Amino acid sequence: MNGGYAALARALAPETALVAGALAALGIDLAWLKRHPVAARLRAAAGVAALAVLAAVGLALAVGRPGSVAGGALRLDTLALAARLGVLGLTLGALGIAAGAPAGRNPVEYVAVMLFAAAGLTLMAAADQLLLAFLALELASLSLYLLTGFDKTRPESAEAALKYFLFGGMAAAFLLFGFSLLYGLTGSIGFAEVGAVLAAPRGGALAAVALGMVLVAFGFKIAAAPFHLWAPDVYQGAPAPSAALIASASKLAGYTLFARLLWAGAPPGGGTPGWLPVVAVLAGASLLLGNLVALAQTDVRRLLAYSAIAHAGALLLGVMTAGRAGFGPLLYYAATYGLASLGAFGVVGAVARPGGGRLEDLAGLHRRSPLLAACLAVFVLSLAGIPPLAGFWGKFAVFAAALKLDGPTGPAGGLALAAIALTAVALYYYLLILKQTLVAAPPSGNGGRIAVPGPAALALVAAAGLLVLLGVCPSLVLGWF
Repeated sequence: MNGGYAALARALAPETALVAGALAALGIDLAWLKRHPVAARLRAAAGVAALAVLAAVGLALAVGRPGSVAGGALRLDTLALAARLGVLGLTLGALGIAAGAPAGRNPVEYVAVMLFAAAGLTLMAAADQLLLAFLALELASLSLYLLTGFDKTRPESAEAALKYFLFGGMAAAFLLFGFSLLYGLTGSIGFAEVGAVLAAPRGGALAAVALGMVLVAFGFKIAAAPFHLWAPDVYQGAPAPSAALIASASKLAGYTLFARLLWAGAPPGGGTPGWLPVVAVLAGASLLLGNLVALAQTDVRRLLAYSAIAHAGALLLGVMTAGRAGFGPLLYYAATYGLASLGAFGVVGAVARPGGGRLEDLAGLHRRSPLLAACLAVFVLSLAGIPPLAGFWGKFAVFAAALKLDGPTGPAGGLALAAIALTAVALYYYLLILKQTLVAAPPSGNGGRIAVPGPAALALVAAAGLLVLLGVCPSLVLGWF
């Protein structure tokens, strides 16, 4: 594939389909559905959006893996294709959850912004230069800020959006300043050239400052400690479909972009990249803080937020090993974690009051809705890493790659052993959720059956089924790499 406009248009066909779907949903609503009930408008917009996502999936498969495109702006390889498909699948699940949620005042605009966010995330997965990466990241980030604050009936949603925006704006400033320093050092915006500066064991003071700024920005985007402070409030305050998208698709795209940038200029001969010790510190801090603070949580959403911080540490371990062991374990872990998080937020959104989610709200769920209880059990057990679910194989692949890379005494191997030990801590707070869901009796006055809308039920069952399928057959993803 050459670098002409036709090649660029073909490479960006999935993103074009998503943007066209958003515009179509808005146009159809404005022309024909404006006077209909908001619930009908939401279902119609979600249907149009689902068709756009499915079209984007087909176009992504049709584009395939041609390599470098548009003068090196895009790299459509196996990693990009798998990440694009993962983002689109998770977006489809979030749309199903949104279609089954109570409709707000602007349901069609909400769905359209979800598609804009997905377009930015899929573009992040394929970006291979600083400028395009920043533009894609900001398109996704601005859309996610809007999605977080879309519930205008709850002050918590507005507060979460403001915190997310302020932290995100600061992170964008760090990232842009770091990118500008890298451009000044290399005279290039290609990942290969700037990655070589980041990976150099002794790149000089200016390179160290650039590396620090880039890691701060990406640490925020993936909610790694100590840049995690926005995550609990956003996960708790955002509407359930928004939180599901933030916890799943944005993480998958973020780790893909992060790993591609860091390993683009890895030293030849298997040398140790200069950024690896710093990333190891972020991973260790995230594992420790996320697992320990999660023990004190009584709100399921905040518990899932601190669980996400702990998983960020394990995923950073996958980033550390990706250049030597391949990107398969990292992408498999990120995708399966995204599926479990998406489903968990979908269940909590269906059970709890808007914005709520205390552990007690899940009491007796096995009687009130056996479907939701069964799905939540699959999601939580996968997050805990219980075989044969996909979460177990994700952790196994990453930890095995780390131990194989430099043994139990190296940075990656030592972190893998620490992560395995902290899994026992994580198992405790995950069992708290399962205890309320499967053992506890329904609270008095709140024991009625829960009706699950069709689109949400389909999304949750599909996510649970995929976790079982990918656990039984992990080669369906790992075999690509």
